[in-house]
Amino acid sequence: MLAAYAAAIEPDDPLAALALGEQPEPAHPAEDWVTVDVRASTLNHHDLWSLRGVGLAAAQLPMILGADAAGVDPDGNEVVLYAVVDRVVAGSPSWSILSEYFPGTLAERVAVPRENLVPKPAGLSFVDAACLPTAWLTAYRMLTTKGRLPAGGSVLVQGAGGGVATAAVVLAKALGARVYATSRDPARRERIAALGATAVEPGARLPERVDVVVETVGAATFDHSLKCADRGGRIVVSGATAGYAPVVNLRRVFALQLEILGTSMGTRDELAALLALCAGTGVRPVVDSVHGLRDAPAAFARLASGAAFGKVVLDHSR
Repeated sequence: MLAAYAAAIEPDDPLAALALGEQPEPAHPAEDWVTVDVRASTLNHHDLWSLRGVGLAAAQLPMILGADAAGVDPDGNEVVLYAVVDRVVAGSPSWSILSEYFPGTLAERVAVPRENLVPKPAGLSFVDAACLPTAWLTAYRMLTTKGRLPAGGSVLVQGAGGGVATAAVVLAKALGARVYATSRDPARRERIAALGATAVEPGARLPERVDVVVETVGAATFDHSLKCADRGGRIVVSGATAGYAPVVNLRRVFALQLEILGTSMGTRDELAALLALCAGTGVRPVVDSVHGLRDAPAAFARLASGAAFGKVVLDHSR
């Protein structure tokens, strides 16, 4: 079957490690696994890190990339794949996402545990549904389970333009929040504003302190996040693209009773709730570009360029 996969480890030139070609049909590590015909899949920066060798060893090559997908199960049901696989790995209980220990979704077919299949709402296209399991699920969990966003609340999204941050802007608006979002790029601020947020430069003073801060940037924005959080507010962290060791003003943390919460991905039930929210409200993911599976190298180049705004998608019907 045709697949996009890591054929080598290239820390300095990840695109040179990418290959497109025939790979073996999916294997079933256990009886409860099924094969899904993939109709659409999406790229994440995790795929570029895998090509660099982060979390992927040379002994695991070749490894089919990709964690997100929507498709059709053996019974003909339209499904979305929950990307987290909770299985015994290397002799001890562990969890991973597809493409780390088990082949990923950038292929014509992929094997997953049956419990990882979530029904796709009829109103969502395969392209839209495939955008949700990683970045959009992370953003949804940051706002709801971790951030406990109140009705009519307020949110600051740091570094909007990236996958999780852009998703957080759209979802926070869908949940009825007032949304502020930062970006260094004036063009991106215009696009963020078009999504319904008040777009500001990094470090700008907000007209109010917020209930929830969505933090994916790290050291470069963390002090601003602390200053913008209201008393009892939550700063939810899912990344640190600009430094992982910020200086934290602990006096502000205890004086305002702030919560600093870490999170990653989400649960299967949260993915089902996210799908229901999108189906019920008409919210759709922000899509940067759509490519065919055979055009996967061009899709990876788009992601690696840093110019993408929203998800880079592979439509397997092309």
